[in-house]
Amino acid sequence: MSKAPKSMSTWRALNAALHDILEDTPEAFVLGEDITTWGTGGGIYGVTRKLADVYGKNRVMDTPISEEVLISAATAAASRGTRPILEIMYSDFAFLGFDGIINQAAKSRYMFGGQFDVPLVIRTNGGSGIGKAAQHSQSLETLFAHIPGLEVAVPGTPGDAYGLLRHAVTTNNPTIFLEHKNQYYDKGLVDFEPLPFGQARIARVGTDVTIVATQQILARSLVAAEILAEDGISAEVIDPRTLFPFDMDSVYKSVAKTGHLVVGHEAVRDYGWGAEFVAQVVENSWDKLDAAPVRLGAARTPIPYSEELEAAVIPTVDKIVAAVRRTLA
Repeated sequence: MSKAPKSMSTWRALNAALHDILEDTPEAFVLGEDITTWGTGGGIYGVTRKLADVYGKNRVMDTPISEEVLISAATAAASRGTRPILEIMYSDFAFLGFDGIINQAAKSRYMFGGQFDVPLVIRTNGGSGIGKAAQHSQSLETLFAHIPGLEVAVPGTPGDAYGLLRHAVTTNNPTIFLEHKNQYYDKGLVDFEPLPFGQARIARVGTDVTIVATQQILARSLVAAEILAEDGISAEVIDPRTLFPFDMDSVYKSVAKTGHLVVGHEAVRDYGWGAEFVAQVVENSWDKLDAAPVRLGAARTPIPYSEELEAAVIPTVDKIVAAVRRTLA
C-alpha cells in the first residue's frame, strides 16, 4: 500500500527510506560506525535511528573504526549477492578506503568480465555550514563522479533524499550517496516513491538565465532567484540530483530558452563538476549561448573552522546574484 505524501526533515526521510528498504529487500543490510549507539541511537545525525530495534543487529550493525576495512568488506559482501548500505560518518574519511572504492568496487565488474555485480551503497555527507572545519567539511563529489563504475547521488531536498536512496539500493552499480550535513533538518514534501538516477529537477522555472546547482548552493540559488525576480530577471534553477549519471538534456533545453548559464557548487571551483557541465554546454549548445557561462565554487582553500571565514569561502546568495548579473550584462 502506497503512503500519502508527508512533510518531513531530510534525516527523517532518509530514515524512512532505510526502514522501507530493510522491509522490502531481504538481502539489504546497514553497517557503520556508531550507527546504533551514538546520541539517540541513530548515528551522528539520527539517520539510522531505531533501525536496529526493528530489524536486529544482524542487519543493522555497528563496526570497528576502520574505513579501509569497512569499505573493502562491504564491497566483498556486495559481490556475493547482498546489498550493503554502508555509512561513512564524514565523506572526508572515505579517503582512508579509496582503494576499496576506486580499485575494487568501481572496477570489479569490468576486471572480472561481468561475472558479478557490486550493488553497494555508501552513504556519507559533505559540505560546510556547521563549523566542522577542514577535515570534516569537504565537498568531494567531483572526485567520485570522475571514477568510471561509480554512480553519484547528491540529494538536495527531503523528497529527493528518500527517492534517490530507495533507487540506489536497487542499482547493481556501486553508488556514492552524498548527503549535505547542513541540510539534515531542512523540511520538504516526501512522496515515498523511488526516484531513478539521471533525471534533473527543474526547481524553479525561468526565462532569462539558467542556474545549475546542488544541495546548499541550490537552496541559495533559489533565494537568489527571488531577489533577481524583484528586478525583473527570471532565473530557471536546475538541480541535477545525480552527478553520474547526469541529465544534460534538461540543461540544454533550459539554455536554449534562456541563452545564459551559471553553474554553482560548494566544491572548490577549480576542476569542479561545474566545469564539466559548462564544457558540455559549450560543446553541444554553443549557438544557443548569448554570453560566456559563469562558474561559482568554493575558494581554493581548506574550509575554515570560524563561522565567518567558513561563510566567506563558499558561494553566498549575494555572489550568485552577482554572477547572474555579470552574465546578463
